[in-house]
Parts: sequence; C-alpha cells; structure tokens
Amino acid sequence: MQGEYTQLLLPKKLINHFMKRIITISLYGVLCLLFINSAFAQNVTVKGTVKDATTGETLIGVSIAVQGTQTGTQTGPDGTYTISAPANGNLAVSYIGYASQTVAVNGQNTVNISLKAQSNELQQVVVVGYGTQRKIDVTGSVASVKGEEISKQASVNPVGALQGKVAGVQITNNGSPGASPQITIRGLGTIYGATNVLYVVDGVWYDDISFVNPADVENISILKDASSTAIYGLRAANGVVLVTTKRGKKNSTKVDYNGYAGWQTVTNPVKMANATEYATIINELYALGGKSPLFSDPNSYGKGTDWYGQGLRDAFVTNHQVSVNGGGEKSTYNMSLGYLSQDGNVRGNNYERFTARIVNDIEPVKNLKFGFNIGGLYSKSKDIPGGIFHELYSAAPVVPVYYADGSYGDPNDFNLGSNPAFNPQVTLDYFNQKSQNYRFNGNVYGELKFLKNFTFKTSLGGDIGQAESRNYSPVYAATLTQRNTISVLGVNRTETRNWIVENTLSYSNKVQDHSFTVLLGQTAQRNKSYSLTARAQNVPYGSEGDLYLTLGDQDSRFISDGGGLTTSVSYFGRVNYSFKDRYLLNASLRADANSGFYGANLWAYLPSIGAGWVVSNESFMKDQELFNTLKIKGSWGKVGNANVPRNPTIQEVTQIPQYAAIFGVDQQLYTGANIASFVPPTIVIERGVGTDIGIEASMLNSRLTIEADYYNRNTNQAIFGIPILQSLGANVSRIVGNQAQFRNTGFEFSAGWRDKVGKDFSYSLSGNFSINNNKVAEVVTGLNPIYAGGNGITNGALATRTVLGRPIGEFYGYKVDGIFQTAEEVAQSLQTSAKPGDFKYVDTNGDGILDSRDRVALGNPNPKYFYGFNTSFNYKNFDLALDFQGVAGVSIYNANIAYRFGNENFTKDFYDNRWHGAGTSNTYPSADVGSTSNSAPNSFYVQSGAYFRVRNIQFGYTLPGNWLSKWKIQRIRLYANAQNPINIFSYKGFNPEVGGAPTEAGIDANVYPLYATYNFGVNVSF
Repeated sequence: MQGEYTQLLLPKKLINHFMKRIITISLYGVLCLLFINSAFAQNVTVKGTVKDATTGETLIGVSIAVQGTQTGTQTGPDGTYTISAPANGNLAVSYIGYASQTVAVNGQNTVNISLKAQSNELQQVVVVGYGTQRKIDVTGSVASVKGEEISKQASVNPVGALQGKVAGVQITNNGSPGASPQITIRGLGTIYGATNVLYVVDGVWYDDISFVNPADVENISILKDASSTAIYGLRAANGVVLVTTKRGKKNSTKVDYNGYAGWQTVTNPVKMANATEYATIINELYALGGKSPLFSDPNSYGKGTDWYGQGLRDAFVTNHQVSVNGGGEKSTYNMSLGYLSQDGNVRGNNYERFTARIVNDIEPVKNLKFGFNIGGLYSKSKDIPGGIFHELYSAAPVVPVYYADGSYGDPNDFNLGSNPAFNPQVTLDYFNQKSQNYRFNGNVYGELKFLKNFTFKTSLGGDIGQAESRNYSPVYAATLTQRNTISVLGVNRTETRNWIVENTLSYSNKVQDHSFTVLLGQTAQRNKSYSLTARAQNVPYGSEGDLYLTLGDQDSRFISDGGGLTTSVSYFGRVNYSFKDRYLLNASLRADANSGFYGANLWAYLPSIGAGWVVSNESFMKDQELFNTLKIKGSWGKVGNANVPRNPTIQEVTQIPQYAAIFGVDQQLYTGANIASFVPPTIVIERGVGTDIGIEASMLNSRLTIEADYYNRNTNQAIFGIPILQSLGANVSRIVGNQAQFRNTGFEFSAGWRDKVGKDFSYSLSGNFSINNNKVAEVVTGLNPIYAGGNGITNGALATRTVLGRPIGEFYGYKVDGIFQTAEEVAQSLQTSAKPGDFKYVDTNGDGILDSRDRVALGNPNPKYFYGFNTSFNYKNFDLALDFQGVAGVSIYNANIAYRFGNENFTKDFYDNRWHGAGTSNTYPSADVGSTSNSAPNSFYVQSGAYFRVRNIQFGYTLPGNWLSKWKIQRIRLYANAQNPINIFSYKGFNPEVGGAPTEAGIDANVYPLYATYNFGVNVSF
C-alpha cells in the first residue's frame, strides 16, 4: 500500500512543480506587459512643424490637442509646436480652412504634419457679425466672396464686382465715374426710410465703401437674413455687408503691384432719327396741329448731326495699386497705395481717385495684441450737367454743332421754338463744375486673451469726410437762348464727423461634446453732418485761384447751412452652441437707443434665434456615400431702420392774402392765419421681422455644393402716407406715420462644382438664382395709395402707385388697345376729343366713361428673378474666367419717348414704326406723342427690363517661375479683361439698369448709357 501511495505521490509532486513554474512564468509575463504598457503610457515631449501640404508654407495658429484629453497647444509664428503626449497617444490636428487630421505619436519625439486645404466650402470660415464661424456652423444666411474674385472685375467700387455672384442680392450699377452702385438685399422694405445697406469695414460702420480700393479687399460677407443681421440692430434692416481688408503675414515680406489700362465704350446705343427723318416727322407733327410745314425740303438736310456721336466718346481708364505686406514674430503690416483715373463717356467728364491704407498688428507678448487700420481717400472730378443725356436725346439733328465761321449752331435759326432751343455742345462747353472729396477713416484696437478662454477687445473707429463742389457760370452768348449775362459762383461743402466705440467680451470653450461661444458687447456712436451752401454774382474768372465769393457783388451773396446730429448706445449679446457638431443653436439680443426717438420709443429690443442640424454627422449617415455634408437650418430675427423721417416739433402756420377779411363799419382789413401743416403722430423706427429656412449640402467628394433658402421678410410699423381732408386747410394732402407692413418673400438657390482633371487642368462652375415677390401687405387706412413717379412725365401726371396688396412703386396708368386710325373711329369711341394717331385706351371698369378710374397696374420695377453664372478654368499657367448675369420679371418706364415740350428729336425706332396715316401702325402713335392725352402714363411706355449679359471675361497667363527666379520675382501674371462686352435686352433705351428711390424706381428719363470696359493688366509679386 505504501508503494502504491508513493507511486501516486510522485505524479502529484510533478504536477505541483509544473504548476509553480507556470504561475511564475505567467507572473513574469504579466509584469513584463505591465512594464511595457507603463513605459508607453508615460508622456513624451513631442515637437514638430505643421505645413501646407501643397505650398510647403508653415501654418500659424494650428490647433493640436491630445485626443481624449483637455491638453492642447497651437503652432507658433514659425509653424512649430511642442506638446506633452502619451507615447501611444494620438494628436488631433485642426486648422481653419484645412482638413482635420489624427496623427499617432508612436513613441516619437518629432512629428511633422502636413495639412491639406479643405475643398469643402461648408468647412470654410466666413466672417459674421463680430467674429468668424465655420460655414457649417452658420444657422443664418451668409454669403462670402473672396477678394481675388473681386479684383478680377474692372470695377472701381468693390460692391460693383458682386453683381451676379450672390443669390438674393440685386446690384444696379451707375455708369457715372466714381458713383457707388445701388444694392438691394432680398427686396425693398421701406418707402420713406433709408434704403442703403450697412457696410462694416474692419469693424467700423459706413454708409458706403467708395473709399475702399478693390485690390485691398480680403473678403466680403453679405448677411442676408434677420438672424444674421440682428446683432447690428437699428442699422441692419436693409442687410449688412462686412468687408475685411488685407492684413500682414508673419515672418515674410511681399510686394505686390496690380495695374491695368484700357478703355470704356458705349454699348447698345440708341439710334436717333437723322436730319431728313427729323424734318419729315416734325412736318407731320405740325400738320397734326393744323400748322404749315416747318421744313420745306426735309431731304436737303441729309444725315445732319449725330448728337450722341458728338457728345459721347470712348473713355480711357487706368488703375494702379502697390502694396507691401509682411512682418516679423511680434508684428505684421500691410501698406497700399492706389490710383484710379476714369474718364466718363461724356466728353470732358473725368474722375481721379487716390487711396492709401496702412494696417499694423502688434503682439508684444503672448495673448496681448493691438494695432490700427487707417485709410485715406482723395478724389476729384470734372462734372457734367445733370440733364445732358436728355439734351443729347432731344437735340435737333438739323442743327450743326458749329457753323462754318466757328460759331455755335443755333436752334433758333431753324425756328424750332423754345424746345429744343439748345445746342448740347454749348451746354458742355460752358458747364464748369468741379468736385473734391477728402476722407480719413479707420480704427485702433486692443485685444487681450486671459484665463485661457476669455477674449476682451476694444475698438475706437471714425470716419472724417469733406465733400466740396464748385460751380461757375460765366458770362457768355453762344446762341439766342443759351447765354448768361451775370456770372454766378456757387460753392457747396458737406462735412461728416462720425465715431464709434465698441467693447466686446467673448468666452469660448469645448467641454466634451459641447462647444459654445458667448459674446457680450457695448457700442456707442455719433454721426454728425454739416453742410454749407453759398453763392455770389459777378465773380470774375481769370484762373481757378480767382474764384472767391468775396469778389462778387456784396448784395448778391447768399449763404445757407444745415446738418444733423444723432447719437446712439447699444448693448448686445450672442450665444453660439454646438453639440457633437450635429445640433447648432445661435441666439442674440441687441438693445439700441437712438437720440432721434424719445419716451417709450427710445429703446428697441431686437432678438434673433437660429438652429441647425448637421444631418451628415449622425451615425445613421456613416455608411452613405452621397453627402459629404448635409445641413438643415432655420432662423428668425428682428432688425430695425432708424433712418426714417424724424418727428417735426413745430406746427407751421401761414398768413396769406386769401385769409384776409374786412370787418366793421370802417371796413378795416384784418389778416388771418391758418395751419399750413400738421404734426404727424409719433414716428418710431421701422422694424423688420424675418424668417429663413434653408438647406446646405456638399456631395461627390465635396466637388458639388448646394444651398437653398426660403425667406419671409416683413417690415412692420412701416411708414406710409396718411390722407387728410383738404377741408382742414393744410398745404399738404397727407402726413406720414407708422401704419403699414411691407413683405418680401422669396427663394434662393446656388450651386457650385469644383474639380481637377489630371495634374494640369482644374475648373469651377457656380450659379445662383433668386425669386423675390414684393408687396404692401397691410395699411391701416386701407386702400389709400401713394402716387409718385413724375420724373419725365410732361403733363403733370404720376406714373407709379403704391397701394395695399401690390408692389412698392408699381407702374400705373391707362391700358393701350391700339391706335385710332380715322376720325370715324374716334367719333364712335369714348375718347371723342382724341384724333387719328392717338392712343386708344381701354375702359377697364366698363362704366362707359374713360377717366382716371380706368387706370390699372402696368408693370413692376422690382425684379422678380435675378441670376448669375460664374466659371473659372486653369490649365498649367493659363487661366480663364467667364461670368454671366441677368434679371427678369421687371419693367421699365421709358419716359424719354414722351418727355417732350415742342420739337425734340425722335428715336429711329419710333420714326420707323410711327403712325403717319390710316393703316400705318396700330402700336406706335403719331408724332404728337407729347400731347396731354398721349403722354399720360400708359402701357406703351412700360417695357421689359429683362436682360442677360456677359458680365466679365478674363484671360490670363502666369510666367513660369524658373524664368523669374533670377530676377527674384515670385510671380508675374498678364491678363486681358472685358467687362459687359455683350448685353442682350429688348428695352428701347440705352440701359435696362434703371435705379431710383422706392416710388421713383425704374423711370428712365436721363439714364447714363451702358458701357463695356476693355483693359489689359499685370499682377506682379516680389
């Protein structure tokens, strides 16, 4: 038994031995693993450089964080970084405008990183009110245009270059040299208030940006919806345009020259009747009036004078800009000088502009930054008479410019009567007006970052300007009626002195999946203007230095002045919140007080809210391959328009002879008095309330981007005319008050495609399309209309009406149903006082009487559709850009046709199609178009204002770098440019772009001709 026990015990010992060995080895292995893990868990110091993957340039301010921790840093001025991270950890690298990366440390002490520029536009950063945001995080409607796109246009004003590039934005260019374009964002929302947008240039507020050289622009952002603009309060009702100018870059020095020279030529000129045709049609006009013919032999006059050819010309234009950009580790700078010389297409017209800008940013220590941005402008122009285009249109071609002896051709020698009793050449030669404009603006700022997440910024900005004009009418005798026996010197000077102070405190942080930014701010500003007008007679003219008012007759001297002063104070706040980059929320509130209002109306509280859902970041979207990004957004907000008529404080009383009465036995005369006007009810600011719903997406590897928005924009408490009884004895028939609501509803769609084919060819295509419907949605006093639009209407009638349920400034008049052919046809009509060749009007209400109650809506001057299509192509060193733009669903009132007082000229179109006998025309009237009945506003004068144009063509070539390196030149690009070379429209006038005040818009009575610009330019970088 013992032996058996011993045999059994031996295996058990062996088993215990082996078990101990296994446990020992296992423990040793575990200890080794723990040691290895411990070694890799220890932090290591990681250093490296972050560069652009394409250009190799170092990137400053790149965010680098240890994934899963709160540890992070940024690259310094030289693009380097240092961070402590686990040897087996990952670095999360992100930078605005670049694709984010996750980089493994793998125990390395040196990790260099290359970032690729982000092609997805929704990941790009856009400028918004008081800051920047990724496009994907924006819940409102914000459009951004880069400075390089603006500089490709031959526009003297940066706004003009935006035409056709942004959905929902209508831009009407004025052909006059140096003039600012008219910009309308999402329709017209006021009648009596200011219609201009708010421009914010590097944080300072302006009414226009004519002082900004397009080559100085880094970026322009257009804030379109109420939630985006509400942060600007009482100045934001018409939209906000944010302009960011170029700043310096650290550790570099770069010199750029941009210049071009070319010419401007009138396109689509209106052809006028020649001398023979003019004499023929004037004889017809005399016959219709029962007079003998004025010209015995029309054929003897031949072609006569082409007054447009005489007064217009091809105009030279040149523009030059030099900038120096750079900096060191502690500061950056950008300095630029610009010069523009633009001749007008009217002979003698010229505009010159000199601009300068200096930007300096200094960072003496970490987290402290301050600097300044200062700009200056000086411009001067030789002006043209305000009515010269009407004169060129109306002047008689039978009159020569000069007679053989050198004297001026005189219309009175041809018995033309009082109109057209002018020779346009005389008007141009003796018009002597010059204008000058001085402007100095900018801001100084300081910025402090503290407690890691807080940033405080303070800024003081200002705009100091002075505009001067001098007009001198000499003594002269050119024709019988164009003469002046007393010289007159007139001087006008307008000064602006504006300042603005802004303080903001922001807090930004990210806690796990929650990202948020809180902004608090305060603004104080003052706008002051002062104007002085003076004139004197019999001032001698020897030279420009002799033109002083004191040299004129003392008794003839006259002076008047005026001005305005408003102050305002504002407090505002905004919260931007994001959860997991999926759910977005933006909310703001601004409280504004303006000195133009008082009492309970002193303060306006303007809130906004926006929300977004980044659908593409949801887990259920991970496996789909259609969308790279997909976002749904919605917003609501309130804005204000404080630039409205202020309340008059004095009730006017008048004493006129009609109020005198004789009383008593002695029949003594007593003078009476009456109220001349009424103080209107309290006027408050107009308030805009807007809603926006949209979708943004990028697809097909971010090559295709799409954005669509629907908006509903209301102007509440809009100022509208209130009728008053004439029996009250006032001199006016209406006063104004906050009693209406205007509405603009619309849809915007934009899409873009970017791609690269091979290594040498890349291209981009983008387009936008907008629909806007404008109407008066509510008027407290009902259907009482506002009649306006008298420009160019000779019979005293008004061509526009604004009334409940219809668009603002809609054309209004009689509907034409043909031309009376015979006296019998006239006798059988309701227009028994008409004659053959007159318009036949429609009895629209069917009451058997033709009167003003038969007038109807004739057309809308507010465009319903506008669109643009922009392309760019790059092949090796060649580049080509093509831009197209147009509008549709808009009407123009061609007042030129009936803008007649006598024997003015006619267009060739009218001459060819006129009625001059039974059966000759049933669409165009006779030569008696200027008569009272024929010149009444009617459908004949309302024409389509739709047009399509090739907005810009630019072809460029960049010289190879190896050619330039020996001259230490970085880049030379040569280009040829054509702006507005092709314009397609059916309008019978010069230019379908006709602007104007809200109730006067679209009436063409003296519009500057449309012109094309052709130039050649060069871009050089050192």
